[in-house]
Amino acid sequence: MQDWLVIVNPNAGKKKGEKDWKKISALMVKYNIPFKALFTRHPNHAVKLSRIYIRKGFKKVLVIGGDGTLNEVVNGIFLQKRFDTTDILIGLIPVGTGNDWARTYGIPRDYEQAVKVIAEEKFFIQDTGKVEYMHEGKKRFRYFLNNAGMGFDASVVEKANRQKEQGRGNSLTYLLNLLTTMYQYKTLPGTVYIGKEPMKLKIFSFCVGICPWAGNGMKQLPQAIPDDGKFDITLIRPISKMKIVKNIKKLYDGSFIKLPEVIMHRSDKLSIQSLKPIYLEVDGESLGHTPIRFEVIPASLKVIYNRLTWKEDQS
Repeated sequence: MQDWLVIVNPNAGKKKGEKDWKKISALMVKYNIPFKALFTRHPNHAVKLSRIYIRKGFKKVLVIGGDGTLNEVVNGIFLQKRFDTTDILIGLIPVGTGNDWARTYGIPRDYEQAVKVIAEEKFFIQDTGKVEYMHEGKKRFRYFLNNAGMGFDASVVEKANRQKEQGRGNSLTYLLNLLTTMYQYKTLPGTVYIGKEPMKLKIFSFCVGICPWAGNGMKQLPQAIPDDGKFDITLIRPISKMKIVKNIKKLYDGSFIKLPEVIMHRSDKLSIQSLKPIYLEVDGESLGHTPIRFEVIPASLKVIYNRLTWKEDQS
């Protein structure tokens, strides 16, 4: 049986990664899961660790952390050249504050139940997103396995991340920041290219993704199917603050897409341009700004799952 490479983010979930690792590792021993554990020390460290150890031959990577750590490992998988990305099996034991990707696959928050899921090694092959963007005057790129947000979404995430760095984040952080940010945020004009015809419009919020959930349980892409070879796209045009407050509940069940300000699309590629920068977040990590270009990499990531929750919701 091949060892798992376990990448632990000690700071995830207000240092739950560090505090709970002893309990998680004991459960892995209990269920006969061989592993080598490494701790991250700084942002993007998981990218480097996963690249190095996959090159050494590890083909199973388990993340003890949240969506951001998972995103870093996915980037390490795509940046290494030894194996095809679908030769690498990736799992998650969620200890972060958001854990939106884990919802898609029914990964339990209970550690023992999550370890049992890892031991079964039942896997699903999902699509991956790639985004190109500008940061400090240079074109950069990032892979992602859940979703990306622009405009208002990115502003909320940036504020939430600052609070997490200060040790003030919790499960309500995203919702509270959504409410406070909307009074400061101003919509920006941009041009969106999906298919042949460009759309010139003012953008309040723009979400592009593989999986349904974002923002700690908000169903921002309720019709997303992780292996259909396409992004789901939710674009919200200017909307009144009162209407946002009145419809917050609909963000959690996905019914907000029926509002007239919401435009829905599905595509394997798209781009957005703007005169003033429209900012970007990916899997809960703040990145850069426009011009931004997305493309899907179909059937490219092998992930451990417990339940395919989007199938249950759409049945």
